[in-house]
Amino acid sequence: MSASLSRFKIPETLDDLPDDIRTAILAVQEKAGFVPNVFLMLAHRPAEFRAFFAYHDALMERESDTLSKAEKEMIVVTTSARNRCLYCVVAHGALVRIYTKDPLLADNVAINHQAAGLSERHRRMLDFALHSAIELGELTPEWQTRLAEVDFTLEDCWDIGAIAAFFGMSNRLVTLAGTPPNPEFYLMGRVPKPA
Repeated sequence: MSASLSRFKIPETLDDLPDDIRTAILAVQEKAGFVPNVFLMLAHRPAEFRAFFAYHDALMERESDTLSKAEKEMIVVTTSARNRCLYCVVAHGALVRIYTKDPLLADNVAINHQAAGLSERHRRMLDFALHSAIELGELTPEWQTRLAEVDFTLEDCWDIGAIAAFFGMSNRLVTLAGTPPNPEFYLMGRVPKPA
């Protein structure tokens, strides 16, 4: 493994990791066809790796009242772009492309979601995500009303804010470590898979 994946020590091989972390990384490799660099970057602190991915999965994998996986990933891309986190914009942009089957949406959302041709629902969702990630983040009665007008529930408000907050932390950790996106992410959802 290359030390250029992080400014901090990463394991020499997967065999150097605790069994549960090695198993988690191998499962991701099996599904994706490669190991996302963030897994290797976080593996140098096993307790934090476990906590990070437990909360990631609790937010991103749980069934939401109305938020789809694509919408959750749009939140990640929008907040990550504002935080100038290349890794998360590229990696989660790939997921936006895959979930929406739209090869342009992630790039447009990353640059300016207000000009990306989104529905009013998605504009408000991403406005609130940025409010949560960059500004104070308070769920005022006005914000709750604005989100309810486009069919977001109170639980959805939590999800939007929690995803924005969690990925704010993720953005900072990836930037701190200097972890680059895997080259594989750039083409995912843009180029058809070979038959």
